[in-house]
Amino acid sequence: MNAVPSKARAVVIGGGVSGCSVAYHLAKAGWTDVVLLERRKLTSGTTWHAAGLIGQLRGSANMTRLAKYSRDLYIRLEAETGVATGMRQVGSISVALTAERHEELLRNATIARIFGVDVAEISPAEAKAMYPHLNIGDVVGAVHLPGDGQCDPANIAMALAKGARMQGVKIFEMTKVTRVTTAGGRVTGVDWETAEGAGHIEADVIVNCGGMWGRELAAQNGVTLPLHACEHFYLVTEPVAGIASSLPVLRVPDECAYYKQDAGKMMLGAFEPKAKPWGMDGIRPDFEFDTLPEDWDHFMPILEKAMNRMPLFQTAGIHTFFNGPESFTPDDRYYLGEAPEVKGYWIAAGYNSIGIVSSGGAGQALAEWITHGEPPFDLWEVDIRRAQPFQRNRRYLKERVTETLGLLYADHFPYRQVVTARGVRRSPIHEHLRARGAVFGEVAGWERANWFANPGQEREYHYSWKRQNWFENQKAEHLAVRNGVGLFDMTSFGKIRVEGRDACKFLNRICSAEVDVEPGRIVYTMFLNERGGIEADLTVTRLSETAYLLVVPGATFQRNLDWLRRTVGDDFAVITDVTAAESVLCVMGPKARDLMTRVSPNDFSNAAHPFGTAREIEIGMGLARAHRVTYVGELGWELYVSADQTAHVFETLDEAGVDLGLKLCGLHTLDSCRIEKAYRHWGHDITDEDHVLEAGLGFSVRTKKAGFIGRDAVLRKKDEGLTRRMVQFRLENPEPLLFHNEAVVRDGKIVGPVTSGNYGHFLGGAIGMGYVPCKGESEEEVLASSYEIEVAGVRHKAVASLAPMYDPKSERVRM
Repeated sequence: MNAVPSKARAVVIGGGVSGCSVAYHLAKAGWTDVVLLERRKLTSGTTWHAAGLIGQLRGSANMTRLAKYSRDLYIRLEAETGVATGMRQVGSISVALTAERHEELLRNATIARIFGVDVAEISPAEAKAMYPHLNIGDVVGAVHLPGDGQCDPANIAMALAKGARMQGVKIFEMTKVTRVTTAGGRVTGVDWETAEGAGHIEADVIVNCGGMWGRELAAQNGVTLPLHACEHFYLVTEPVAGIASSLPVLRVPDECAYYKQDAGKMMLGAFEPKAKPWGMDGIRPDFEFDTLPEDWDHFMPILEKAMNRMPLFQTAGIHTFFNGPESFTPDDRYYLGEAPEVKGYWIAAGYNSIGIVSSGGAGQALAEWITHGEPPFDLWEVDIRRAQPFQRNRRYLKERVTETLGLLYADHFPYRQVVTARGVRRSPIHEHLRARGAVFGEVAGWERANWFANPGQEREYHYSWKRQNWFENQKAEHLAVRNGVGLFDMTSFGKIRVEGRDACKFLNRICSAEVDVEPGRIVYTMFLNERGGIEADLTVTRLSETAYLLVVPGATFQRNLDWLRRTVGDDFAVITDVTAAESVLCVMGPKARDLMTRVSPNDFSNAAHPFGTAREIEIGMGLARAHRVTYVGELGWELYVSADQTAHVFETLDEAGVDLGLKLCGLHTLDSCRIEKAYRHWGHDITDEDHVLEAGLGFSVRTKKAGFIGRDAVLRKKDEGLTRRMVQFRLENPEPLLFHNEAVVRDGKIVGPVTSGNYGHFLGGAIGMGYVPCKGESEEEVLASSYEIEVAGVRHKAVASLAPMYDPKSERVRM
């Protein structure tokens, strides 16, 4: 074997399908000075025992794009490398046993059409014709994707490894990385050891593809990589007569099961609702191609249902009962990207049992991200920067992954909440809200009141694709904000202080708007990338000549903080997370001024406290900073209160608002109010690949200001013209609901997805946002078309608008 080199451009850690894909794609990008180190043998961790299902359709356009790339790559790899990949496009069938699951499958079929995936809704009889062994007695409906398939996972990895070697990558097995070395906040290389000795590779880039070993390796450098292994089960029968080699992959999610033909045998795999965590005390050093002990009691509920669903399991002998470990993440999505804690430390891990279908595309996307310095398209769903530092806690992970394994096949109802590992991050008034009926959801570990139950009402979600049990609660909260006054706890906002001699200079370089304003002014602005895409939307409040407060969503806080730290350069500015120091109580509605004057002697008139300004106020017996801004489209103030005074301020507001009809409101109402006003939601309506002008947010860009990131892209787009526009839609029929990823239909043709949706209780119908192609068209021409929204295969007429349908001139926020 050749000696391990002392220097490389990049070192990939881990020889599963993920690491082999990253190495292959880095080499294809021209990085031939790449080394891959595998602790044991290639594929010996999880890859060798993966099921090898290739399902193209994922939850978004870009995740589907990555899965389709994987499929196409695996088809052509055999010709390129001579290694058989076993890739066969036998198609897949998913069947529904309930009306709710059928609704989900029909919605998925709409998503497939949006994303260009071949799909057909089929009847139970048609499913039976394609899958003769299937018992369809209680099947409600099904969906067929003919382009799906199955492959040989280990050979996929071997083909990628060979392809990488053909491009100059050096691969070393039985070579364990003991530590990633760093200096000055960035990677310098890796230490490694073998049975024969040890050494060091100097490198500027390392990629942690360590799978279930990746978390502990990352922790050595303070890098947050929250994943945990679970036991994962399947069985394979003895050969079964009459099994066609062309049999599609079959998924029966209502029974937590999948089936595939395997060389004349049948495989039954499971994603059980409550999984078994594994490896809590670490993984032994020689773990390689190992299996875990059988657990028939755990698997038997799945097998019993399979014996009914597929009667051949009643008589077929069992050849293999397999149990092996796979890693899962807290939110059932994998991790890609550069760790915010250490420059040059990249990650591709935590695939939640979809590593084979994901790794081809993920490797290609990560290689482009590494080589070009920015992702090829929006990858926020899987961005490592969504991980919260506390999530590396092993007790938290052990509890959470008991649930996330099963979420792959659970009903993907809108607003579904996780139930494990809750209560980690709480507002100072959490118990106050609970006592008043709050039903909590969780984002980034924060417990947030999503809606408030009435006295005697069950404080739980009853999930459905139709109107859920809290629909009327949301309506009451929504109308209170529109007609009276509502109170939201938005303590989960991320809060960042930027201060120092160059704070203004620095922020003006990364903000699209002008932030050199008078102290007390609030500026709504974007962080843009060089393409004019939106990295963040936020408010920037100038506190003094040298200090600013930046307020961002809690879910994107780590990403936004990382953006600041990466772009500060040589500017003298200190960036500090102050999220936990202050709570945020939002008083919103036409009676907001009445309430504020009852609890504070300060002047809240337009003259004394105009929109877009922040003032320190007295409130109750304490102090707060009142920001006159809104995300619901009404008169109101966000009150920033020190954590120690939050309970007192809440009690003061609550008591003073009784006869005004003050209503406690949840996050569902915040969202339904903001969508009536057509306020954008980052991560749905706007992302880093959505141009700020096409998103309709040009008012937040001051092109007269020279030198800010993204300015040239904005000027180019102005010259070239828009190719698409963000449009707001309202369904004429008040009954259907919109959530996300329904199809926007223009003059009979699908043109894209609904980027976000909610019910507009004031406007009287479901409201959605979405982009419409408009190259060479005027605003009038865009609006002259006929629009529909396709929901689960049914098209509903929609009214379209480029201006907000609610209060288009924003008169109410300045009343």
